[in-house]
Amino acid sequence: MRARLRGAMVSPALVLILEIGTVVVLLVQGLALWLAWEMPRLDPSSVPTGGEASSRVSVVIAARDEETDLAATLDSVLAQRLVDLEVVVVEGGSRDRTRAVIEARAPRVRCLEEPPLPHGWIGKNWACWNGARSTGGDWLLFLDADVRLTPLAVRTTLDWAQDEGAALASIAPRVEMAGFWERVVLPFYMQMVLMSYRAPHVNRPRSRTAIANGQYWLVRRRDYEDLGGHAAVRSYLLEDIAIAQRFRAAGRPIRFAWAPGLATTRMYRDRHEMFEGILRSLHGTRTSSLRPAVFLAGLVAFFWLPLSLLPAAAILGSDPLLVAGTVVALALFGKHAVFARAVGVPPTYGLLFPLAVGFYLVALSTLLARRVRGGALTWKGRSYLIGEDRSP
Repeated sequence: MRARLRGAMVSPALVLILEIGTVVVLLVQGLALWLAWEMPRLDPSSVPTGGEASSRVSVVIAARDEETDLAATLDSVLAQRLVDLEVVVVEGGSRDRTRAVIEARAPRVRCLEEPPLPHGWIGKNWACWNGARSTGGDWLLFLDADVRLTPLAVRTTLDWAQDEGAALASIAPRVEMAGFWERVVLPFYMQMVLMSYRAPHVNRPRSRTAIANGQYWLVRRRDYEDLGGHAAVRSYLLEDIAIAQRFRAAGRPIRFAWAPGLATTRMYRDRHEMFEGILRSLHGTRTSSLRPAVFLAGLVAFFWLPLSLLPAAAILGSDPLLVAGTVVALALFGKHAVFARAVGVPPTYGLLFPLAVGFYLVALSTLLARRVRGGALTWKGRSYLIGEDRSP
């Protein structure tokens, strides 16, 4: 009697729907691996061994409370080979010893005091805009204060951009992940960036994909100025994406590559900082509540619900569900373990991906709640109200 009841609960139509869903889930899981495989890799091996680049590069770093990381970053910039550099750090009213770190490297590093922040500007955008206007290089390199470079990083990127005819060239550094939550969440975060922006497709001439990495992006000055620079995206928390969108819309070539041999960064120092950083990335360049709501539903549908197939198969006594659930579980856990290893953390952390999904769901729910209440996002000690849509 119990066996007949269990068998009757699983109709052929439901099994078919679940099997189709299994195929869709597997395709979505494979997308991140496919995009990672497509991503071009930039290494310093092809750089000439002698002769300085003919173009001058102006390095602009926005620094606010960056005492911990800035010294190593500046020393790595000053150690660059085969390139003519000027280095400007825009000091944004830090409450620590950031200014002393900058001044200790004068005159090779120039300290520019950030003017009072005008209404409607994001702090980093204001600092970068003022830094860019104070320099005279043919190319501008906007660099985060926690990105350490290998000695040929700038020359490699410059040669690559010029060879490709790019107006904007950006790289993804190797990410150091030290804490438990960093190792669980950040590999998943990288997958979400790959899938959300279809990152490697930005290198295709006819693609509409637009992405740049604000940690390290090199731009030809005349194109930057023609398109309004940071002033044109003054109110965007994700200024890198907004600028890339403007370049794409104007038909200016963009290039993006993974470059673990050129640069290294530790994105976040603790769980709270990582949470606020992911909130910032989820906010994006749009403030509509529809996108995060759809994203939240998609995370549940593609990463949590498929794991319920195995227990459902056991409860209902369905062999087709048992097969589908086993395939999905192996694919999900195996794919995340492989990806974790590829980005430099033990694969066991990839097996904890349901926790990373939960972290994202909490962040998305927080973002939606703040939008309903008219809340704010906090970054580098400054709060920004979530306003109306200003997408480019």
